[in-house]
Amino acid sequence: MRPGAASRPAIRSGLLGVLTTAAAAMVTGCGSDAPASDPTPAPSPSATEADQTPARSQLAGLAAAAQDRHLSAFYTLSAADREDRTVAFTAAPDGSWRVDIPGGALGGTADVSVARTADGLFQCALPSVTRQVAPTCVRVGDPDGRFAAGTDPLVQHPLVSWARVLTDRRAALSVTAAQPLPGSRGTCFAVESTSASLRAPLDVGIYCYAQDGTLTGAKVAFGTLILAGEPVAAPPTVTLPGPVVAGEPLGMASPPPPPTPTATPTGTPSPTPSA
Repeated sequence: MRPGAASRPAIRSGLLGVLTTAAAAMVTGCGSDAPASDPTPAPSPSATEADQTPARSQLAGLAAAAQDRHLSAFYTLSAADREDRTVAFTAAPDGSWRVDIPGGALGGTADVSVARTADGLFQCALPSVTRQVAPTCVRVGDPDGRFAAGTDPLVQHPLVSWARVLTDRRAALSVTAAQPLPGSRGTCFAVESTSASLRAPLDVGIYCYAQDGTLTGAKVAFGTLILAGEPVAAPPTVTLPGPVVAGEPLGMASPPPPPTPTATPTGTPSPTPSA
């Protein structure tokens, strides 16, 4: 055997190991061209958390107090192309409420009252100077029911239902401080919807509350409500203005005009033929 012949396999084996290691390193290096996995992003605050501005928190607290207020009060209702009207509102300790709305139905020609008692939700027709009727009430649903769109006078919502929405931190609303409405007192807030694709759960606008939770003003789609005078203590429960009868609630739209009588043409007698 020639000198060094025995060591060649070992040299070749060592060289093969070096090449294998280098090839592995090259493969690893090529793999580094693939994008590295993104680190898990830090959780961002939810929309609900982001919307908890000081103004929204303050409004939520006042609206919560409003739900616990028991009072009788008058409000001046102003709306475009209408004379100002006086709305009467009572919220009783037993959870019943009543809102009397002059010109609240039939396109402004009928006075109505809407009320909730333990027996249900009611709409009542009230007598007025232009519409002499006996006061009667129609049951339109359970105590937690709603008025149908065509029979809902809307005026009661800022007083009895939208306060619950203003306390809901999940509602898609934005709240900022606002200039006081003329005649209101307390603190006023501008409420806007933050979702263009969803119908707002209340009318966007301006809401004003006293520190005890009394609504002192609201400027919304149907008009402006301003507290008139000081509220007084509410009775233990509200009473309906008339008996409950079977029938349909009054609609909000103006009734169709009565048909115009047509004049009957006077017939012209035919000439009598001569003999």
